[in-house]
Amino acid sequence: MKRVIQGALALASAMPFAISAQQMKDPDKKVMDGGVKVSGWEARLDEADAKVGELKFVSMGPGFHVTSGPAAIYFNPANAAKGNYTVKASLTQTKAPTHREAYGVFIGGDDLKGDKQSYLYVVIAGTGEYTIKHRAGSQTHTVVDWTASPALKKADEAGKATNEIAVEVGSDVRVLLNGTEVFKQAKDKVMGSMDGIVGLRVNHNLDVHVGNFSVTKM
Repeated sequence: MKRVIQGALALASAMPFAISAQQMKDPDKKVMDGGVKVSGWEARLDEADAKVGELKFVSMGPGFHVTSGPAAIYFNPANAAKGNYTVKASLTQTKAPTHREAYGVFIGGDDLKGDKQSYLYVVIAGTGEYTIKHRAGSQTHTVVDWTASPALKKADEAGKATNEIAVEVGSDVRVLLNGTEVFKQAKDKVMGSMDGIVGLRVNHNLDVHVGNFSVTKM
């Protein structure tokens, strides 16, 4: 038993160094001419010491383009939804990241500038996987862990992939990937209120184009 405990302690003491080494291999990239450059839109960064000038959010064609930089959510406070609604976006990962990184949409945003921020997000990766999580303050709760889905298109050799995410809020919350339902659960069992701001989430060091972002009443 003593040897097992010692081994566990040794592993625990080594973990911070392993994590630090991994982070050092893929630090946040500093984007040239960064900032949120779309009128009415804002960014909330995951890390308190990250800077908005180290990411870029711009209008491009009929949509938006995100170059990160630190991980963040992007939102326009005017894009608030309540009751029954659908949030939809077509997202294109244009370059391969160093490792699996996620991007997608969020709903039910509340206190997005404060310490009690709350939102539910659905994100995908070029590996053909998705996850659903709830952000509550500084904590993140997993609703669906990383799951491979045949509904998702994986990134090609150049790292490019285009997929559509739709989140429908009614008596149930439904998540559809490229039109295929991958999640359905009673609204009151997923999160508290689903009323709130909706927007986009893009993790660090990604290049993502967003098309057809929409919020519609059901």
